[in-house]
Amino acid sequence: MDLGILWWLLAFLLVIGGLAGTLLPILPSTPMILAGMLLAAGLDDFQRVGWMTFALLVALVVFSQLMDVVAGALGAKKAGASSLAIWGALVGSVLGIFAGLPGLLLGPFVGAAVGEYLARQDAMQAGKVGVATLLGFVIGAVAKVASALAMLGIFAFAWFL
Repeated sequence: MDLGILWWLLAFLLVIGGLAGTLLPILPSTPMILAGMLLAAGLDDFQRVGWMTFALLVALVVFSQLMDVVAGALGAKKAGASSLAIWGALVGSVLGIFAGLPGLLLGPFVGAAVGEYLARQDAMQAGKVGVATLLGFVIGAVAKVASALAMLGIFAFAWFL
């Protein structure tokens, strides 16, 4: 088999794996997409996709990673969460990875709510913080998916035009 085909296959798999990573937090979504695009452009000697395009793609990666990390915490903070609730959301997010899609959605919510309840012994406040954390998490996930799709569009536009 031609070695060039293997490199192209790797570039394709990196992009596809990164797209999967927008839904599976174990995979580094947009950085993986960027790596695949950089490899594809390099295989083409950067004839179709230049460094200006990659500067824009890097900006989208930074944005998506910041939103992914910060959105849930900002949601919790906006609801007046304690530091224990924020730690609970983090622990819930990590443990939720192992419980599939329900765990991914409920992990941050349950972790933040439990942490807030332990900190303040107020069930209403704990529920409010849990919901705000979940909303922040969803906003971060939407931003990550939007960034990944924008990256695909920008790369395709540069490649084909």
